[in-house]
Amino acid sequence: MRFRGEIERLSAELTMAGHVVLAPVAVDPSTELDPDQRALLGRIHLQKVAMADEVLVVNVGGYVGEDTRREIAYARSHGTAVSHLEPQDDRQVPADR
Repeated sequence: MRFRGEIERLSAELTMAGHVVLAPVAVDPSTELDPDQRALLGRIHLQKVAMADEVLVVNVGGYVGEDTRREIAYARSHGTAVSHLEPQDDRQVPADR
C-alpha cells in the first residue's frame, strides 16, 4: 500500500470525527502474498467499497494506481460517491509518477 501512513492518519482522523472507516488492509510489506491471497483481499476490499456511503481516494501527488482505478469504477457503477484527497482530473488519472 503506497500511502499507508497517510491512510492510517486519515482513518484515525475520520474515526475521531465520528465516521465509520472501512480502510484497506495494511499487509506488512515483507509478507509474500500468493495470487489467491491477493484475489481474496481484492474481493474483500470491493465488498468494503460496496458498503461505503463515500470513497475517499488517497491520491498523494495525484498518483492513483491500477487497483484504485478499478475500485473507483466499481464505486461509481454502484452509485457510491467518490472524492479525492487532492484535486484530481478524472479524465487523466495517472497510473504512475
